[in-house]
Formats: sequence, structure tokens, C-alpha cells
Amino acid sequence: MNLGPLAASEWIPHYKREWLRPDLVAGLTLAAYLLPAGIGDASLAGLPPQAGLYACLFGGLVFWLFCSSKHTTVTVTSALSLLIGASVAEFSAGDPGRQAALAAAVAVLVGGLLFAAWLVRAGNIVGFFSETVLVGFKAGLAFYLASTQLPKLFGFKGAHGDFWENGAYFLRHLGDTHVTALAVGSAALACLIFGKLWLKNRPVAFFVVVGGILAAGLFDLEARGVSLLGEIPQGLPSLGLPHVSRHDLNMLMPITIACFVLAAVETSAIGRMFAQKHEYRLDPNQELLALSASNLLAGLGRGFPVSGGMSQSLVNESAGARTPVSGLVATLFTLIVVLFASGLLRNLPQPVLAGIVLAAVMSLVDVKALRHIWSFSRTEFAVAAAAFLGVLGSGPVNGVLLGALLSIGLLLREGARPRVTELGRIPATANFGDRERNPENERVPGVLVVRCESALLYFNVEHVRERVLALLGARQDHVELVVFFLGTVPTLDLAGAELLIGLHKRLAASGTAFRLADAHGHVRDALRRVNFERDYGPLETGQTVDIVISQWHGAAVA
Repeated sequence: MNLGPLAASEWIPHYKREWLRPDLVAGLTLAAYLLPAGIGDASLAGLPPQAGLYACLFGGLVFWLFCSSKHTTVTVTSALSLLIGASVAEFSAGDPGRQAALAAAVAVLVGGLLFAAWLVRAGNIVGFFSETVLVGFKAGLAFYLASTQLPKLFGFKGAHGDFWENGAYFLRHLGDTHVTALAVGSAALACLIFGKLWLKNRPVAFFVVVGGILAAGLFDLEARGVSLLGEIPQGLPSLGLPHVSRHDLNMLMPITIACFVLAAVETSAIGRMFAQKHEYRLDPNQELLALSASNLLAGLGRGFPVSGGMSQSLVNESAGARTPVSGLVATLFTLIVVLFASGLLRNLPQPVLAGIVLAAVMSLVDVKALRHIWSFSRTEFAVAAAAFLGVLGSGPVNGVLLGALLSIGLLLREGARPRVTELGRIPATANFGDRERNPENERVPGVLVVRCESALLYFNVEHVRERVLALLGARQDHVELVVFFLGTVPTLDLAGAELLIGLHKRLAASGTAFRLADAHGHVRDALRRVNFERDYGPLETGQTVDIVISQWHGAAVA
């Protein structure tokens, strides 16, 4: 199925009547989960609660039309909200209106970057960002978040610094704890944790919000010194570009890039997970377009950046969603609340909101994934730890950029040192296999067969050259022929072609023959473009290692 810009046109004509009921149920369940999440994440972003509602509303209005995933839900997320709150506040000089405008501008810029990525079909590139790095990054975000929310839970104002500064501030001011606020927030947090453990994927947060509002009225919590959420404007905002300057846009680019990376990676990962589970095709490039449209409209609607939300998407799936219509239903329910019922939220206690945020981000610390990384590779665990410490020490924005650099570094590290090994004849066959893993594979006297298990590219050719010469130098017998097996080399660039030219000339100068085996057509074409055949001879098909050695023996006898 070819998904065009409006992906809904592909599945709406085939929509079945029996899907409507589960989509409606899932949508209403999802809405009950999205509302408190939107309010809580707006607080995390340092924005008024309506900003979170607007972001969920306007982002959800268009995501379902463009996405290829049947279950992904677009929403504000703790990670993105924390990025906004930790960075935009520094540029707003304490002006709430300017902070809201800057946050909306980031959403518009993120939408623009996502659209550009869609235009160049960069959907698959998102997969280059390492899951190992993301595990460490999200764990760091959770700890950073706790340092910002614990003071609110305990009833006093927090600090604005990195994790270490916030943590020290919290410990110094424990004596300022407001007992009533702590009791209310702790009760809310306990209910949410209970729900996570025993009522998974149920809208427990929605009932905690309702319970908090009722408790504020019944026990007159405001008179007892507990901060409440306050008035939320009723109705829709006017759509329009945020009022920011060109200088502001330049200043916002680092946070924009960080949000772009995190939103694209998270949304793609969620979509892949559900597509594999339910066996349907996901177009990662189409997800970029859906995310672009959602962020652009969220920014124009006075919201802030949105992306696919893991917990919200799991709620959507577990409630029985069959198509993206469930996301539309949740959005329409949110619209009703914004138009007619937002005033009911003014009595929500701030400690309850802090408890909602803390409970929401507990899932960011994936202990199981960290254990798995530790057992698989200490090096990769060190990379995850570096991303974790980067967030704690340098803040979320620098942390996500560090994570991106570490992902690219991991990729280059693996690509720059491909495995180059010696092959030997598998006993009683004409095939050749790895001698390092299988020492019983037999060497052919006077012949060295080597295999590179990677493409030959500019950043790994020096390593490959050194390994080939090292294997040649390690042989005790006199080697008269070196065979380079290219069956595991899918492609090569100019530097890779020049590596083979250089090996041929160097070995020929020392009286050693050099031959290629099992070269793919694409590789042979590239070698012809650099006139490799001029000195080497014709590059033929079907040149297995056994045939190459037999031909060399025949030529030597002749």
C-alpha cells in the first residue's frame, strides 16, 4: 500500500462498522488519560495548564489523518515538556506570555524540521539513533524531573538549576515542608502507583484529578495553604504565528533540534512496536509528516511540541482501538472540555499535579532495559550511563544533543572497525569459512583468504588495510596468493576502491598475487569506474574462492 500525504484516504474507504464501537470506547478511555497528562506536562514545561490542553487538542486534530500507525497517540510528553521547561524559561526573563510564545514557536520550528525531513524521505534515518542512548537519556530525564517536582509535592517553591543544584536545594529546604500539601500529594501519588501496578492502562489519573478537585472543595485546601491550579481560560485560542523575533528563532534552534530528535525517535519507535505486534506496515516517513502537521498546528494553537506518547498509545491499544479514529474521538472529547468544562479544573491542588507528573515519568527509568544492556555489553552500558549523567550535569537540552552525538559515535565506531578475518576450507567441501571461530577449517598452502564483514568506506579502509597486512604477516609459510572475499561487502566508495587498488599494487611489488572473489555486481561496477581492470584483468561473475584458487593453481602449473 502506497501511503500518500493524506494516509486516512487509504483506510477510511475500507472502514468496517464493527470497528466503530471499540474505537469509540478506546477514544473515550484515552481522553480520560490525556486530560490530566496534558495539564501535568504543561506544568512541567513551565506553562499554564491550557497550553497542554491546546497542544493535545490541535495536535490530535490532524495526526490521525496523516499517520500510518493504527495505535500511536500524539500528545504532550514528559520528556518534551521537560526540555521546554528547562530551556525556554531561561529566555523568557520570567514573563509568562513570552514563555508561552517561545514554546509555541519551538513547536512550529519542530514542525518545519519534520516537514523538511519528510520531503527528503528521512524516515528511516531516525533508526540510526541508538536505543541504548535513549534508555540512559530518559532515565536521566526522570531523575532531573524528580528534582523539579519534589518541592511542589512537599509544598514549597523549587529551584531552577541542574539536577545537583535542584537536589541540594530540596534537601536544604525540607524544613519548609507543608504537611497538608505533602499529605494530599502523597495520597495522589500512592493512588497512581497503585493504578500502575494493579490497574494497568486504566485512566486512574483522571479519577485522581476528580478526587483532588473534590477534596479541595470539601476540605477547603486553599484556606489551609495548599496551592491550587487556578483559572483556565474557557474556549479556543485564536490561531496564529507566535510573536517572536528572528533573533528568538536563532536562539531557539538548539532546543528545536533536541525536540525534533526526541519526537521523531520516540514516535517512530512506538509505531514500529505496534506495527510488528499487529502485523501491519508502518511507513516511518509518513509518521514524520503526521508529526509535522501536529506540531505546526499545536504551535499555531498556542501549545508546545508534541510527539507519540508511549503510555498513552498503550492505553489506546489496550482499550481496543482498531484505527486512528480513536485518536479523533479523544480529540473531540478534549475539545468539549476546552469549550465548556475547563473551569472545573481550577480547584485541582498543585501537589496532586506534582504527583501526576512524578507517576507519569516513573516509566522513563527502564531498569529491565538497563540490566539487559549491562548483560549484553559493558561498552554500551557506559554509553547509556554517559547519556544519563549528561542530562543530570548539563540539562535536558544538552543531554539529548549529547545522546544524538553518542548514537552517531556508536554507529561510526562499529562501522570504522569492521571484522576482518581469515577463511579456511571447510573439510571435505569446496566452501570456505571463518578460521577464528572454526580452527578446523583448513588453510590452503601458500594462500591467504581474507573476508571483510562490512562495506568498504572512507572511514574504515585504514583499519581493513592494517588487518589484511597483519593477517599476512602472521602467516608462518610463504604466501604466494591473497584472495579478498567480497561476498560480505555490499558496496564501496572511492576510498574502498582505492584500498583494493593499493593492495593489488603493494602485493604485486612483493611478488604476491592478489585476486577478488564473489564480488557483487555493484562492487564490480564501482571498480570498473576507477579502471581497476586495467592492471587486474577482467572482473568476472561466479568467481568463488575455490574457483579463484583453482585458476591460480592452473596458471602456476602452466
